[in-house]
Amino acid sequence: MNVMVENFLTFFTTIDPVGTLTIFIGVTAAAKPQDRNRIAIRAIIYSAAILLAFVVLGQLFLNSIGIRLAAFELAGGIIFFLFGLQMVFGTGGAVAESKEDAGHDVAVFPIAVPSIASPGSILAAVVLTDNRNFSFYDQLLTTAIMLSVLGLTLVLLFQANRIYGWLGQAGSTLVVRIMGMVLAAIAVEMVLEALPELIKPLAV
Repeated sequence: MNVMVENFLTFFTTIDPVGTLTIFIGVTAAAKPQDRNRIAIRAIIYSAAILLAFVVLGQLFLNSIGIRLAAFELAGGIIFFLFGLQMVFGTGGAVAESKEDAGHDVAVFPIAVPSIASPGSILAAVVLTDNRNFSFYDQLLTTAIMLSVLGLTLVLLFQANRIYGWLGQAGSTLVVRIMGMVLAAIAVEMVLEALPELIKPLAV
């Protein structure tokens, strides 16, 4: 039971449902309520598919292409920072989000990746289902815990419409700017966490 609690807390921390809601509010400010819910559902589906893929094939994939997770985290931090700047200066984020109108699906980026399926949650999915350390039954339980955290994240994302109802148009615009600053700060933290891991082998 203690292991299950630890695994839940690990996925809750790395997937970060509250932080994901913060980003979701920023990037869907101009979307219609029904579109916002569809974006949330797609983001969870995409994230679940990515994390499940890493549960099954993660170790083999990372080892085969020789990419360190720190490099993946650094790339995500840089992308997050650029997106946050766009939100702060009004050139991104608060746009009507659809594949056709925006040129990309925000359910994929930045919500599914790198917010929900973050380097941390991907690492957790790989490490906590390591074939060398855990039985098939243990891996199934861990996967179920991961999916439950994704379900909780979806419930929180569905509350975005209510939050927008409280804020109104002016409040939503202000929140986008603030969330852009928060997103940029998160990006800086990701970069600062990744750099020591990448520099350490060079210093030896």
